[in-house]
Amino acid sequence: MGHFVAGEWVSGWYKADAKGHFVRPETTFRGTAEPVSGRYHLYVSLACPWAHRTLIARSLLGLTEHIAVTVVDWFLDDDGWRFFEGQPEPLFGFTRLRELYRKADEHYTGRVTVPVLWDRERGTIVQNESREILRQLCTVFKPLSNGRELSPPHQRAEIDSVLDDIYNPINNGVYRCGFAHTQVAYDEAVKALYAALDKYEERLASRTFLCGEELTEADICLFTTLVRFDPVYSVHFKCSRKRIQDYPNLHRFTRAVYHTPGVTETVDFDHIRNHYYVSHDFINPRRIVAAMPDLPL
Repeated sequence: MGHFVAGEWVSGWYKADAKGHFVRPETTFRGTAEPVSGRYHLYVSLACPWAHRTLIARSLLGLTEHIAVTVVDWFLDDDGWRFFEGQPEPLFGFTRLRELYRKADEHYTGRVTVPVLWDRERGTIVQNESREILRQLCTVFKPLSNGRELSPPHQRAEIDSVLDDIYNPINNGVYRCGFAHTQVAYDEAVKALYAALDKYEERLASRTFLCGEELTEADICLFTTLVRFDPVYSVHFKCSRKRIQDYPNLHRFTRAVYHTPGVTETVDFDHIRNHYYVSHDFINPRRIVAAMPDLPL
């Protein structure tokens, strides 16, 4: 997975810090959309947990007719995300997502990531930060939605607190385990990951969802990591101490979100498993896709 430097494409995977820790760069496009039907186009990968957040919200909020979506190929190589062969990007006929980034900013420096929210009117990327796209779907686009509340104002402080709390040890933590360059970095990441999973196993003992009895943004963001955990992260990223199905409450929670109407159809295990095992040849050089475990979902 390469990246842009002043508009020029450079090969190479993410760098690690001096101690071997995986460091995720900040996203760049951080604008605010407007609630206009048909104006925005969402680019996602079905494999990516960050992009999956936005797909779930789009579905649950009834925004599918207002925000079009394009899914990239599950395979990620050094030229970045590509569109399916024979199915070029619908707005400009691009074959690679990086072309969209360069159209937005011909001098762009940074990674080419999903999700991307494209503004058709302005001809640019308005957002490529998953958490902010999710929040805008729940708030800015509310006039176009079915009225469902995934980010109720009276719960927003608690939701934000949970989102902050799960980001580094769990959402990003599985990557900190899988992309660690040293044993020390891996040991630190896996310790933090399982401490956080233990904490949220206990939290869910007394409630259905993270912030009470109704599903919110916080649940979506935890779910997209947990649903990938046993099929991929437990093996591929060496998150091997325990599976999610070994946690009664986290497993019940994952099942509850998975079976929420509008969620199940956004989960594609073929994309998920093929993407990780085949794309990350620096972890899995023979690109052998591990057998699908029994998932009692």
